[in-house]
Amino acid sequence: MKRIGLQLLLICLAFLAVIAQEARPVAEDPELEKRVMNLSEELRCLVCQNETLADSRADLAVDLRREIREQMKAGKSDKEIIAFLTARYGDFVLYRPPVTPTTYLLWFGPFALLVIGLGVLYRYLKQRRELISQQPLSPEERHRAEELLKVAPEKEPA
Repeated sequence: MKRIGLQLLLICLAFLAVIAQEARPVAEDPELEKRVMNLSEELRCLVCQNETLADSRADLAVDLRREIREQMKAGKSDKEIIAFLTARYGDFVLYRPPVTPTTYLLWFGPFALLVIGLGVLYRYLKQRRELISQQPLSPEERHRAEELLKVAPEKEPA
């Protein structure tokens, strides 16, 4: 029994060691780390795609943050680093891509779909309104309806 307890304790300690590896040491220069995180907020994780590079825990995101940190230590500006990353990965790496002819669909596509959808809805409602005609009953139709109502036996609720 004591041996099983000792084995469980060792497994738990090994698990804690694995978890502890996720905690990254803070950079020697807090200003540099702040600059890295600010720039990482403007870049997209290429693995997660809906997260910024700063928020992602993917291995590629960690590597890209390390690359950014190294380039900043080498004295490169934020614009130079962004130019390097977009040359390597394309505009997709930017969390807010620029408005260019290649990204028009990305920027204006949702609005175009909304306008088209509203146009289709308007046309459908207009056609539907024309199909529904509410004309009053003719005297002959009214008389026939009254006769049908008189003839129909009244049903008692069950």
